[in-house]
Amino acid sequence: MTDVSEAAITADGLTKRYGDVEAVDGVDLSISSGAVYGFLGPNGAGKTTTIEMLATLVEPTAGTATVAGHPISDRDAIKPHIGYLPDEPPVYDAFSAREQLEYVAVLRGLDDDRAADRIDELLARVDLAADADRLIDDYSQGMRQKVGLLQALLHDPDVLFLDEPTNGLDPRAAREVVDLIDDLATAGTTVFLSTHVLPVVEELADTVGVLHEGRIVAEGAPAELKRRADDGSERSLERAFLEVTDESGVVGATAAPGER
Repeated sequence: MTDVSEAAITADGLTKRYGDVEAVDGVDLSISSGAVYGFLGPNGAGKTTTIEMLATLVEPTAGTATVAGHPISDRDAIKPHIGYLPDEPPVYDAFSAREQLEYVAVLRGLDDDRAADRIDELLARVDLAADADRLIDDYSQGMRQKVGLLQALLHDPDVLFLDEPTNGLDPRAAREVVDLIDDLATAGTTVFLSTHVLPVVEELADTVGVLHEGRIVAEGAPAELKRRADDGSERSLERAFLEVTDESGVVGATAAPGER
């Protein structure tokens, strides 16, 4: 992995509008290298739009951001340093898992021998080695999710964006993915983790940011967010999340077009 600045991800007033819809409204971020940042929010809060801007897939309407020391306006400079798993993994049903990863390795310009070793290592890490040559069309949703995660990791990125990485996984497979994320962070990878699975965030995240109606309404270590009550009592992260996002009664609301 290459060296990155102390702040692996920054944002200053990051904003995205779709017509009259303000999907993301002035988000500020400073995420240290090697940290796991848990990104929470109800449906429609703007989480995926924020990730897509940071991953250079969507151009912001206003504001600035850097990832791995590069401005998000410079996509070519950022791409080698990031991996991205969207909530629907981009895989080809006509490929096997091994072929999918080999295809991504070619797109990433990886050396053939290095790619082959890396593919074998990752397939074994998430218990897909025995099914590596089956067509993805025959895979369960959880297995497809694993392939999507592996292709995001294939080039050993400095910064990893994960949008619902345990979606569709049974408890054992989810544990494999959580342990893998933990190992990546320990090795220095910065992980930007968006998920509705609050126990995963509580276990992994160094810092949690809560997005509500496009704005970050709370940020801090999980334990800090759980002590938001005036009496300072220890409560669940779920309760803290519900409190800071329920002022407008939109917890669980359906996303508007362009607002995710």
